[in-house]
Amino acid sequence: MKKIESDVVVIGAGPAGLSAAVSAKQHGARNVIILDRNSWLGGILPQCIHDGFGVEETGSSMTGPEYAEKYVKLAEKHNIEFMMETMVLKINKNHEISAINKKGIFKIKSKSLVLAMGCREKTRWNILIPGSRPSGIYTAGVAQAFINLYNIMPGKNIVILGSGDVGLIMARRLKFEGANVLGVVEILPHPTGLPRNVVQCLDDYDIPLYLNHTVTFIEGKDRVEKVTIAQVDKDLNPIKSTKKELKCDTLLLSLGLIPENELSLDVGVKIDKITGGPIVNQVFETSVPGVFACGNCLQVYDTVDMLSMDSKIAGENASKYVKKSKKKKKNISVKPGKGVRNVIPQIVDEKGITQFSFRVKKPKQNVMISCANEEKIIFKKKFRWVNPANMIKINVDISSDIIEKGQSLEVSLK
Repeated sequence: MKKIESDVVVIGAGPAGLSAAVSAKQHGARNVIILDRNSWLGGILPQCIHDGFGVEETGSSMTGPEYAEKYVKLAEKHNIEFMMETMVLKINKNHEISAINKKGIFKIKSKSLVLAMGCREKTRWNILIPGSRPSGIYTAGVAQAFINLYNIMPGKNIVILGSGDVGLIMARRLKFEGANVLGVVEILPHPTGLPRNVVQCLDDYDIPLYLNHTVTFIEGKDRVEKVTIAQVDKDLNPIKSTKKELKCDTLLLSLGLIPENELSLDVGVKIDKITGGPIVNQVFETSVPGVFACGNCLQVYDTVDMLSMDSKIAGENASKYVKKSKKKKKNISVKPGKGVRNVIPQIVDEKGITQFSFRVKKPKQNVMISCANEEKIIFKKKFRWVNPANMIKINVDISSDIIEKGQSLEVSLK
């Protein structure tokens, strides 16, 4: 068994892991190691050939591969070590990592740790679609890899279930390549992807969007032959009288993402039941001291720019953790209130300006966002429009008096 010591170890070489590692090195970490199970750097970015990456962060529009290369070059410039095709087997609370690759088994001791494992797509079995089990059923991300990386068309006549961003982008991409996209089917009364993607990927190409609908049955012997869709009632139950058959050879699933947190659970990190990611404080430190979380394993982000900017904070503070004395602090909890689905951070333990990110439950216009404790409102701001697909960020000044009183904060809308 080979033994290695490092100031900061980052698990995951996607955009979150890369930006966190670079930030840690820029803020004084002497040595930083990135571990990743893949043979390439950048996570999902190499297959995202559309542009729009980096606009919020740098002002320049890049493709996914270009954005990944930007951070790979920065990592190489800062002499960050990569251990690719490396599977992490176990982590303990002392930041000791057991990992394996072609060169053998490693025991890596880290002074601080950044979790950046990303997320995985939901499949047919997450929502239990009845019917036969033919070929031609893919997640949107797998179809994206087929067409963008391997030049393989997943099908000719395609139905997409779910209006997540990857599904919307794939609707446009497949249309470009000559496929007949019969429609995007969404069970909710509103799209779950960004509004700009609905316009640019569906409206601009006359691709139908079936809101309040779902796929109720899949048919096909060797290959998908048709799917049945139906409108749903307010309880999301299919209405039999509205059933409609769509003849197709392919069904793409864009059902949402699940944060990867098996390793987080292994180390004892507390998980938020709503986000599926770790519970963190304002600097993205988890319930286990010295273990930080960022990227899509923390929460599913709208854009890679927002993800990278938050990951830099995690990396910076992972580096600071190595140097600072560890003192037990008082903390207050932060909870989602009326109209808010989830909020991060869930804990605040330092005074000062704290950035909260959250999602609302439903689209609304002309709402007031507030942050309050049991005694008073400490922040409020009017928004002309809010949507579950768009993550909202607010900066709230947390006084030492609020932390000392130990009262929880609630982010809500009216």
